[in-house]
Amino acid sequence: MKTTPEHNERMANMTLASVYPHYVNKVVKKGRTEEELTTIIHWLTGFTAEEIQQHIAEASTFANFFSQANLHPNASMIKGVICGYRVEEIDNPITQQVRYLDKLVDELAKGKKMEKILRM
Repeated sequence: MKTTPEHNERMANMTLASVYPHYVNKVVKKGRTEEELTTIIHWLTGFTAEEIQQHIAEASTFANFFSQANLHPNASMIKGVICGYRVEEIDNPITQQVRYLDKLVDELAKGKKMEKILRM
């Protein structure tokens, strides 16, 4: 799916620190835990809990965050619609990776089992 250059730039320049509290609120409100959120971020990026917190503290942009990540080989198995975009069809790598994370957070909040979220 074609995204606009402006949209891609906005996604790349957003900070993990700006959206992380929203992720936590979303999953906790639905009965999941911040530890489970950390697990899915770790699965997608390879970052430890401490590294995730360091990126939050440093206000890393998503461009920086994902450039340092070791994306899971099964990340391409993440499919579906998030924010009106079909994630598997997004052509910009950073935007796609942000939407992968959004999709995993949605799946966690919707009560999916961790084995399914982590594409095991």
